[in-house]
Amino acid sequence: MSKRPDTVLVIDYGGQYCHLIARRIRQRAVYSEILSSDVTSEDIGELQRRFNVRGIILSGGPSSVYEANAPGLDARILELNIPLLGLCYGHQLIAHMMGGTVQKGLRREYGGAQVVIDVAEGVLQDTGPVENVWTSHSDTVVAVPEDVEVQAHSSDCPIAAFRHKTKPIYGVQWHPEVAHTERGGLLLDNFVFRVCKCERSWDPGALVDQLTSEISQQTRGRRAVIALSGGIDSGTAAILASRSLGGNLLAVFVDHGFMRDGEPQTVEASFRRLGVNVTIAKEERRFSEKLRGVVEPEEKRRIIGEEFIRVFEDIAAQDGAEYLIQGTIYPDRIESGARKHSDKIKTHHNVAGLPSRMSFKGIVEPLKDLYKDEVRVLAAQLKMPQDIIQRQPFPGPGLAVRVVGEVTPERVLVARKADSIVTEEIEKSPDIRARLWQYFAVLTGAMSTGVKGDQRAYGHVIAVRIVESQEAMTASFSKIPYEILERISTRITNEIPEVARVVYDISHKPPATIEWE
Repeated sequence: MSKRPDTVLVIDYGGQYCHLIARRIRQRAVYSEILSSDVTSEDIGELQRRFNVRGIILSGGPSSVYEANAPGLDARILELNIPLLGLCYGHQLIAHMMGGTVQKGLRREYGGAQVVIDVAEGVLQDTGPVENVWTSHSDTVVAVPEDVEVQAHSSDCPIAAFRHKTKPIYGVQWHPEVAHTERGGLLLDNFVFRVCKCERSWDPGALVDQLTSEISQQTRGRRAVIALSGGIDSGTAAILASRSLGGNLLAVFVDHGFMRDGEPQTVEASFRRLGVNVTIAKEERRFSEKLRGVVEPEEKRRIIGEEFIRVFEDIAAQDGAEYLIQGTIYPDRIESGARKHSDKIKTHHNVAGLPSRMSFKGIVEPLKDLYKDEVRVLAAQLKMPQDIIQRQPFPGPGLAVRVVGEVTPERVLVARKADSIVTEEIEKSPDIRARLWQYFAVLTGAMSTGVKGDQRAYGHVIAVRIVESQEAMTASFSKIPYEILERISTRITNEIPEVARVVYDISHKPPATIEWE
């Protein structure tokens, strides 16, 4: 960066939306940097040498301010005269530090809520009188000192927003960063541009050169293997690594037997055309044997994660590679509980599923702080084909986490056939496909009675999962036309004899995750 960009710092209290806050700031062409909750006022002073720090946001998190080891805030930060905005836990923490009272609410607010705007100024300028917001909290601010003004309330939260009367300090109980808060963008605009007075000076276009250089530095130009799934994340990482390392890179596609129909052949052909050196490791028997009798989702992911590494170690030993490169992006890390105060939601095979002992000199994850939409921007800059850029995400463990319960070849085959039908029917309607994030089938593990050919049938229950999202941190189930769902259901029950019933998953994320396991 040639000059200090206007910057909003985000202090991380372990909430799953922390990086989403940072991403929302960057979407406004303002740079954001994430800091741990033990940051000090001196640390922020040091950062001022690199960034023009114009504001600070405190994220949400799973803690209570009254817990013994609850994350706090250096009190001197409140005196820096840098605008401060607390969200959810951050809102409660600021109130607590300024002498307010936080206590358990009468009931937990989780999901959609309405807040009444009492004072539409500062971060709440141009809002109201009632806003539809997204909340996720059990503690509530119930009192604030005299120098603090209440700005909003709800039926279950007497102080849903406040501001200091003389200092640029604000708190809101809801999450403006998530898409479910209807006008959350307005609140962030107010803070970033009206309160912090930031200029739009952040251009992510420089990331290609920066990430290419970082790969070279981290691998010291030595030979490396990259885990290539064929998706946008690993694919973008593979192109960046290929640019950086050239002939010192080997891309490995592990066919663990849990792939979608035709996946290995398609991936190999696509990336060879892009100039990437690709090899296919056919390891179906190896993974199947390791998963025999395993039903617990976290154990599945742990086993798959470890076995992936062992495959790469074997290939690296033959190839002389010293480093492993992965396409890990931020949602993978946050859901794996990769940060100090976060709760682990599920293990991702390429993050917390990694074994503690590996023969590689290092793991390189060039995309680890990016969201899917940012990765797609990079992919476009790298001239990757649209069919890869827009390809729907697919979990590293593949169909193994879309088969609830034990993973057997027979059950995987049912899931693969059902998934193929869902994909075919959705992709017949390009306009519908364009608005979707993911669409797939899950073998639920439940069994159901049905009727086929005037005879009783007893078979599997398939769940169809179709969601819309911008970055995978939150998602909404898609209101697919009934005629499409009917075609999917009819084809699955007619073409797959083992299936007796099809259901449609109408769960948002949160509270559900996008995948079932």
